[in-house]
Amino acid sequence: MREIVSTDKAPAAIGPYSQGIKAGGFVFTSGQLPLDVASGSLEVEDIQNATRYCLENVKAIVERAGSSMDKIVKVVVFLKDMNDFSKMNEVYESFFKENPPARSCIEVASLPKNVTIEIEAIAQLS
Repeated sequence: MREIVSTDKAPAAIGPYSQGIKAGGFVFTSGQLPLDVASGSLEVEDIQNATRYCLENVKAIVERAGSSMDKIVKVVVFLKDMNDFSKMNEVYESFFKENPPARSCIEVASLPKNVTIEIEAIAQLS
């Protein structure tokens, strides 16, 4: 059984996908862009602010599904420029202070809306 997760506290899907899916005791988020949902503005310059917005959007989806950031088991970070890795990491670690999840970080040629970062996650539901 699978269930779609949707919240107005994270950016609406801009294509044929869901913000998140609950299945098999986990919630899987779609990749989250650095969009400030409150203002509707997209952060394309400052990697630290962009990282924060991405993770706040992941958090909103995970919490809507009934989970939490401390139950995230896997994160994938897509960076447009691997030179942003250390600055991204500074913000990232503030969201995962203890027992951080497994993570992959991949440099990509391009991301939707020309952003510098996109983050997706998988979290346990119980």
